[in-house]
Amino acid sequence: MSTPVLSVVVIGRNEGGRLERCLQSIRAMEKPDGEVEIIYVDSASTDGSPQLAESFGAKVIVVQPKRPTAALGRNAGWRAASAPFVLFLDGDTILHPRFVVDSLRDFTPEIAIVWGHRREIHPEKTIFNRVLDLDWIYPPGITDFCGGDALMRRAVLEQVGGYDETLIAGEEPEMCRRMRAAGWKILHVDRAMTGHDLAMTSWSQYWKRATRAGYAYAEVSERFRDTGLPFWEEDARRNRRSATMLLAIATAGVAGSVALLSLVPGLLALAVFGLLILRTALKARWKSAPFSTLLLYGVHSHLQQLPILLGQLQYRSDRKAGKARGLIEYKGAAQ
Repeated sequence: MSTPVLSVVVIGRNEGGRLERCLQSIRAMEKPDGEVEIIYVDSASTDGSPQLAESFGAKVIVVQPKRPTAALGRNAGWRAASAPFVLFLDGDTILHPRFVVDSLRDFTPEIAIVWGHRREIHPEKTIFNRVLDLDWIYPPGITDFCGGDALMRRAVLEQVGGYDETLIAGEEPEMCRRMRAAGWKILHVDRAMTGHDLAMTSWSQYWKRATRAGYAYAEVSERFRDTGLPFWEEDARRNRRSATMLLAIATAGVAGSVALLSLVPGLLALAVFGLLILRTALKARWKSAPFSTLLLYGVHSHLQQLPILLGQLQYRSDRKAGKARGLIEYKGAAQ
């Protein structure tokens, strides 16, 4: 058998029908010139995912670590790959049929990663899906990072040692930072890449997802704080400022209403929140969503600052106690 031109690495844990849909999309994609191998890395699923992947002709790797992370699964996948290019997918995604053949052409000598647009498959199902769909939208061009779905040079993965398996989140941006430090560039292209199934139906899922983001902000920014190429430090600092401001406004509104026996301070606080939401919605108009969705996105943009701050505080507490936190999962097994 000739050496494959592309290795597709899919990671998953109890994805069920979502994994089957992902594997079908890989099979249906427009093939590049040469062989394509599929590698599925499973993190101790109990729903028969490894057997399902085998039925699609995938090479299956099962990892059962005490502390599972997406980074560990992705590393196991690309290290078992043999092609010069590796496409990483999560098991809850659907690959656009032309993304690979169009994106391979974008690998100029300095480009290490090409990634495109990830969008929600069912934004209409829940308010969470509808709003968080806009979080996937980034302007095209050279970027500091990529997401979990991305097409990469295997040689660059080898050069930087792949993903950091100690991180429970933020492993892609952290690795991209090391690639950029080595002189490589990450390119975000203006084309469809994957559809994603967030499957978020509850407030607790939303809160956990944002908390995980805060934990990643704190952990990754702390790691590169005193280097020549700091990363996420300003994002972490901005979150602390924003969350503190929101808490201060809310506290002032409630305390003022109680002290003065008047609704006016509380209503003024709500008016300030409304203006912040409106400003964010207007700034996000380039994401081309209905204005009602943009207003909800404005609410999300500010509301999420609280669980993100909580995630940062959890990291500080864990670091002080010398504790290694396990994976923060917000999505349940597929039904």
